Amino acid sequence: MSYDLAVWEGVRPADDEATATFKDLCRKHMRHMGGQKSSPTPLIRQYVEALVARWPDLSLDDDEEDEDASPWSDGPLINNASGPMLYFGMVFSKHQEAASFAAGLARTRGLVCFDPQDGRLIS
Repeated sequence: MSYDLAVWEGVRPADDEATATFKDLCRKHMRHMGGQKSSPTPLIRQYVEALVARWPDLSLDDDEEDEDASPWSDGPLINNASGPMLYFGMVFSKHQEAASFAAGLARTRGLVCFDPQDGRLIS
């Protein structure tokens, strides 16, 4: 089981518009939801780099020891980014610390952080 977060560039939507904004961005940018995948923007790329500086990225050639140290549910994490958006998962057993860090990092960089499981913005 995993816990997902979405982080994107743009104006923070009103709470009651957050889910619609998230779905619209997914339709535009996330291939698995019918969108056109594109290169991450520089700000999203820097955000991902900061996440993997905190916890190791996963890749196909990583050993189990790295997987145990990382909260990410897949990798490389940058593969979950498209244009102004990152939609990524964390293993559920490690999600609280990682989600808190990810949300705080988004806030300091002026990005919007959204919890799609609860349909709410994270401050």
